[in-house]
Amino acid sequence: MTSIDVRDLTKEYGARRAVDDLTFTVPPGRVTGFLGPNGAGKSTTVRLVLGLDRPTSGSAGLGGRPYASLREPLRTVGALLDAGAALGSRTGRDHLRVLAATHRIQDRRVDEVLEETGLAPAARRRVRTYSLGMRQRLGIAAALLGDPEVVMLDEPSNGLDPEGIVWIRVLLRRLADEGRTVLVSSHLMTGTAAFADHLVVLGRGRLLADTPVREFIDARVRPAVRAQRDGHPVGADPVDPDRVLRGRRRVRRRRRLHAGPRRTDGAARRARRNARPVDGTCRVRVLDGRGPAGRCVAAAPSGRLRRGRLTRRQLSVAAGLLEP
Repeated sequence: MTSIDVRDLTKEYGARRAVDDLTFTVPPGRVTGFLGPNGAGKSTTVRLVLGLDRPTSGSAGLGGRPYASLREPLRTVGALLDAGAALGSRTGRDHLRVLAATHRIQDRRVDEVLEETGLAPAARRRVRTYSLGMRQRLGIAAALLGDPEVVMLDEPSNGLDPEGIVWIRVLLRRLADEGRTVLVSSHLMTGTAAFADHLVVLGRGRLLADTPVREFIDARVRPAVRAQRDGHPVGADPVDPDRVLRGRRRVRRRRRLHAGPRRTDGAARRARRNARPVDGTCRVRVLDGRGPAGRCVAAAPSGRLRRGRLTRRQLSVAAGLLEP
């Protein structure tokens, strides 16, 4: 099987160095996660390996050979860089048939990868009607079309639903178990560690780590054990339920006390505008327990008020902001 070899690779765009003296090897038979934040140089490195860009210095190839020297590259390496690269006017099946024709691949293989990626029911639909997850599946189907020895996928789980994420993880593990070389780039450590065997980590174009997943986690995660007894941590003072309730009551009481001053003038204006007079002399009447009719907090002549109904919140606002 073919490995991915990167040696002293450097790529500069003007004064900016996207890849800085990068060296690593991806051997066959395992899933290698290519990690780093956005802008770390992952996609640039993949493009250099695939011959889509020229390095400033160093080399990147497949099995010691540059991509341009491969006679049938689709049978050697399958790659997914951009799920939106397919023409929207073509059907999913026609898109794969065009790719297959360039390498004399039979249509039977097209139907196989459509079935494997779950796109068989939508194979005759135009690509522009596909969702993002379906376009991702179509890109993965194109990468698997030539039954390649090397599979390189850039953010393959982007746009996939939870079922699709489980599917891609199982697929990658199966490809590695078959002895293929699998490189998956991502910026999510948690998702990649769930299925990868090895990690290559970049930061600002430089190599930060080239190590197995387990060693990477053990070196950076400190295990801890929490002991509890009767629902409380061992060594901590037991929690008094009555004390907790008293504290909650104090918090609620403080909130009620400060509710008035925190109201805005706009709330007061809404309370005045929506008030309906109980009689011809009272504009806002608050039910405060001083009688069945409450007390009048704002008097106004009749005939100048809009019809409406005060809610309890508006009444409290009026009681807190209007002079009795």
